Amino acid sequence: MKITICSSIVFAPKILEVKVQLEKMGHEVMIPCTTEHGAANPDKNINEDLEFCFQNDVMMDHFKKIESSDAILVLNYPKNNIKGYIGGSVLMEIGLAYYLGKKIFLLNDFPDEKDLKYSLEVKLAKPIILNGDLNKIN
Repeated sequence: MKITICSSIVFAPKILEVKVQLEKMGHEVMIPCTTEHGAANPDKNINEDLEFCFQNDVMMDHFKKIESSDAILVLNYPKNNIKGYIGGSVLMEIGLAYYLGKKIFLLNDFPDEKDLKYSLEVKLAKPIILNGDLNKIN
C-alpha cells in the first residue's frame, strides 16, 4: 500500500522511525518534505521558518503526496498535554484525504472534544484507529 505519513513536525524523528517500519512491512511510504529539516533542527519550530516553507511549498507538496497515495497514517502522539494530538495542518490533511476517498489511519485514538475543538471533525472522517499497532494497516 502507498501511505503518506501526516504528523506534527515536532515528531520528525518518530516519522523517520515509522517510515522504516512500514517499509519493512512492504509499504511504499511518503513523508512530509519538512521531516529531515525538522529532525536536523529539533529546537527550531518549522512553522516559524516561513522562508523554508515558502521555498518548498510544503503544503502543496504534501497534498500531492496524499493525492497519489492509497492512505494516510496520522502519527498523533501526545503533545501540549493532549493525548492523540492533531494540529491544524494535519486536520487539513485528514479533510483532504477524506474528500479524496483515501483510507485514514490514526496511530492513536483522537483527543476528547474538551482537549481539541475539532475532534468531532476528525471523527466524521471515519478514521481507522490502530491503537499503536502498525500491523493493523491493511
